[in-house]
Amino acid sequence: MKTTGGAEKLTGSFTGFGASVKRKEDPAFLRGEGQFVDDIHLPEMLHAAFVRSPYAHAKVGRIDKSAALTLPGVHAVITFGDLPETIQRQTLPLLVPHPAIKQPLLPYALAKDETCYAGEPVACVIADSRYIAEDATQRVEVEYEPLPAVNDCRAALEEGAPLAHQGAESNVAARFPVKVGDADRAFTGAAHVFREKIYQHRGGPFFMECRGAIAQYDAQLQGYTLHVSSQSSHRIKRSMLEMFDDLGDHQVRVITPDVGGGFGPKGSFYPEYINLAVAARLLGRPVKWIEDRRENFLTTHQERDQYWDMEIAVDADAKIIGVRGQLIHETGAYVPWGIVLPWITATTVPGPYVIPHFKLDVVSVFTNKIQTTPVRGAGRPEAVTTMERLMDRVARELKLDRAEVRRRNFIQPEQMPYKVGIIFRDGRPVTYDSGNYPASQAAALKTADYDGFLKRQSEARAQGRYLGIGIANAVEATGLGPYESATVRVATSGKIVIYTGATPQGQSHKTTLAQIASDQLGVDFNDIAVVTADTAMNALGVGSFAARTAVNAGSSVHVAAMEVAAKAKKIAAGMMECLEDDLELADGYVRLKSAPDVRKSLRDIAVKSIGMPGFSMAGGLAPGLEHTAHFTPDQAVYSNGAHVAEVEVDIETGEVKILRYTVAHDCGRVINPMVVDGQVVGGVAHGVGNALFERLAFDENAQPLSTNFGEYLLPLAADVPRVDLVHLETPSPLNPLGIKGAGEGGTISAIGAIIGAVENALSPFGVTIAEAPISPQRIVELLGVHARGRTQ
Repeated sequence: MKTTGGAEKLTGSFTGFGASVKRKEDPAFLRGEGQFVDDIHLPEMLHAAFVRSPYAHAKVGRIDKSAALTLPGVHAVITFGDLPETIQRQTLPLLVPHPAIKQPLLPYALAKDETCYAGEPVACVIADSRYIAEDATQRVEVEYEPLPAVNDCRAALEEGAPLAHQGAESNVAARFPVKVGDADRAFTGAAHVFREKIYQHRGGPFFMECRGAIAQYDAQLQGYTLHVSSQSSHRIKRSMLEMFDDLGDHQVRVITPDVGGGFGPKGSFYPEYINLAVAARLLGRPVKWIEDRRENFLTTHQERDQYWDMEIAVDADAKIIGVRGQLIHETGAYVPWGIVLPWITATTVPGPYVIPHFKLDVVSVFTNKIQTTPVRGAGRPEAVTTMERLMDRVARELKLDRAEVRRRNFIQPEQMPYKVGIIFRDGRPVTYDSGNYPASQAAALKTADYDGFLKRQSEARAQGRYLGIGIANAVEATGLGPYESATVRVATSGKIVIYTGATPQGQSHKTTLAQIASDQLGVDFNDIAVVTADTAMNALGVGSFAARTAVNAGSSVHVAAMEVAAKAKKIAAGMMECLEDDLELADGYVRLKSAPDVRKSLRDIAVKSIGMPGFSMAGGLAPGLEHTAHFTPDQAVYSNGAHVAEVEVDIETGEVKILRYTVAHDCGRVINPMVVDGQVVGGVAHGVGNALFERLAFDENAQPLSTNFGEYLLPLAADVPRVDLVHLETPSPLNPLGIKGAGEGGTISAIGAIIGAVENALSPFGVTIAEAPISPQRIVELLGVHARGRTQ
């Protein structure tokens, strides 16, 4: 293991793996030349707007579209009955089936006879402009019969609670246990048992660019092209093929252009996409839909609520004996991702700690709100917050230093690979492949000057100021399968291109993948083009989510580039009448190591590789200077990190100011330290919002109350602290590059660290915190409650 500061590998001429080179993507963005889906304008393009249910739960009766159709510029109003038969007879696909799902309820492309969340699409209007289409939606008359709505997942389990879906057997979507050992027996006779009830509230992704898509239908080819702001072109293609089950693979092409943020929910398949395709075929013209911000609040997938009821048992030395409890998880109206989100949450709880006995009973519950699916961190922030609250409780009750309690319970590096004993969502046992958790925490504490904090806190209290410090450790499953595709090709022009199914939304794929290939091909990374997320370029692909691209696409690029390099040497050896071992690749040539001026260009070799008309291919080589690889990991690889937050709390206003923030992060070998720094720091910003600002409120009828940024707060630049970042590198043995994912590590531990710091600041007042986010208003309320308690 080695430790480095953030982005310290600045480079001169070296641009390969490990260099902090500038991003290839940025010049176009800085010049305003990026192409997002709304920048695409096709001839004769029409525009869509949707009639959406104003009720969280209602029967849908007669729909009268006649008034809308009389509006000049309106071309069609599509309702459920207008959809093709193949679309009418099925719901949107369940992306990850699981036997624990007892009620796999999913939406239709348009509401059939019931709407189950406010904003669910009921009709699609197509017009010459978005303005006309919006006006026309107001002229569509829909008969609704409001039904009782479910607005809280815990209340939904109570006897007599209304049903979120008519005809459902209950509000339970799924139940499943996650366990190792015998937790109930372990609690018997434990020296100490502590219980915590924790509530973590719903939040959203809220990327800069909202969702959007353009559908085209080619009557000659009888096929569709969909330009979509997504995280997985191939997944959306497969969903389209499943809905249009009479189409062949060649009849659907999905292209993802530049994407202005995804954070997870853009990886889902939404009803709007299928409606655009239907409209494009019906009208014989391209159809565009761009989500507005209100729609973004109403209809893009969100994450949480969760209610936790947990116990931890420790011995007299604060060593964990067992953890047990229940998680009530809100899935919202439907289960598009099955139980992926609560399963990830449940299996993340143990984190970097030795927990011999663990049992968590999970129930996933329907409500009449937009469905919850993975948002950056994908259930892990909730798990880490819960576990770190338990660790802080042990420290407080036993009057021990919080860092020391964690140190006593860490998995040690010599225990790697470490079998946790539970099963992850990919069906594999959770086995940590590598990591040094004590060193990560030690590096974070040292950088944060943890040892000097008590002095800073004491001096501040003497001035009437209240400082607090919080610690949170996490282990993250990254690099999830099943695979990612990559083709490395040297064209007969000499141009080197990487084609991959990975779908970037700001992660710098075009930079980092080119850096990986450049090491093998002996060229500057700027001489390699990278084409992403076009299903016509790669037959197979999965997409970019769950911190998986560096491991999967990166390893595929590495393997493919190695094969291309080997093939280039083989062909060049024949052309130059020498041994392959005497050759090397450098500066776009294959050359003799002993005489670099004796060489053949990659262009000449590529021309040679495709053969000559009328002549056989010699040597048994496959034609073309290219190779396609699909790296298929056996299991996840596990990144880890330690966060330390130092805050000041104003006890009069409840304002929380983050004074210092430190992250020690281990994602194995780092491809580009500057890029990883950006990912981690951006993740911390996301976590600050989760901890202190972001709250999606609903009334008792499940009506959304926060549908704009005046009502739903995001952190401003002034709210996000400078992040002191330390990289630790413990290479993974499970892929050829020794890398692990880095996209979510900045977010996962942030809530736990910040909430712990706020509680620590308020410790003189006896305030404890068992919820997130924590707002200034809520802090003042808690201070008032404890003040009243002391005076009674």
